[in-house]
Amino acid sequence: MKQISVIGLDLAKNVFHVHGIDRNGVIVLDRQIKRNNLRSFFAQLKPCLVGMEACGSSHYWHRQLTQCGHDVRMMTPVFVKPYLKSNKNDRNDAEAICEAVQRPSMRFVSPKTPEQQSVMHLHHGRKLLVEHRVALSNHMRGILSEYGIVIPLGNKAFENHLVDALEDGENELPMLTRHLLAELKAEFKLLQSRINRLDQLLKQWHSQDERSQRLETIPGIGVQTATALVGTIDQAQDFKNGRHLSAYLGLVPRQASSGGKERLFGISKRGDRYLRKLLIHGAKAVIFHIRRRLKLGLPGGNPWVKQLLLRCHPNEVAVALANKMARIVWVLLARNETYRVIEH
Repeated sequence: MKQISVIGLDLAKNVFHVHGIDRNGVIVLDRQIKRNNLRSFFAQLKPCLVGMEACGSSHYWHRQLTQCGHDVRMMTPVFVKPYLKSNKNDRNDAEAICEAVQRPSMRFVSPKTPEQQSVMHLHHGRKLLVEHRVALSNHMRGILSEYGIVIPLGNKAFENHLVDALEDGENELPMLTRHLLAELKAEFKLLQSRINRLDQLLKQWHSQDERSQRLETIPGIGVQTATALVGTIDQAQDFKNGRHLSAYLGLVPRQASSGGKERLFGISKRGDRYLRKLLIHGAKAVIFHIRRRLKLGLPGGNPWVKQLLLRCHPNEVAVALANKMARIVWVLLARNETYRVIEH
């Protein structure tokens, strides 16, 4: 076999497709490899450039093939798609990956450590439990509304009013429905206890990570957002500046410019949706406190946010503040600095 220079690897569950070329671009390898033989196959090859899409198990295989001495690079699938020449299948996907990884302007995904992955899995597991809790509470609210019982918003109000409704013998709730709601209430409490345990694990990890603690000092960023940021962004130096990080999070305007005329729309909403949501919710919390202080005539608060509130909708201000928070995050991580409040 000729010396392989670049390999495109199409990841899968059991059968992987490998497409390799030499220095002249001639195809010297095009075959399928089973999962059990993949690592030993790459261990026998001389070091070369290996490209793969950032998807499920990609970070694991990045670590495995890097240990074999290869230069492994991951790419977002949407950036690989333009290089697909024909119909989609494993063979054509591997060829497209091999072509895309050689492009000088290609953007690559930073690999995550096992610790980072575990933190983010904790976040996504918590998010899944919260979604189940919301779905369960909405279902119970719908049942109660069928009998003329309407419960106010909020988890605490829901639990208190649910107990009152079950203990009230004068309402129209049938006994069969009371038994059903009692079972669903027990499931609701179980979900809440599991969410609380995951919150404790996040706080425990946060207390042991110095970077996460520094990010928490930024107004609008708490334990959940700080741990998610550190779990996603390993090396802030991978981003050229703070704007590149905010663009990665989808917090910059979407463009449709042509002919020298700039046209800007709403935010692009690209990148990590979960992080973007956390930053925007944190910004909304900051704005809520500032608006409350303004109504009470109290001093303090961010003057920049106050000026934006005078001429923009609060939701627009929240996105602008989230963008600014992302830039501050980059400064603290890339330059190893701490957040300082500048007196005005």
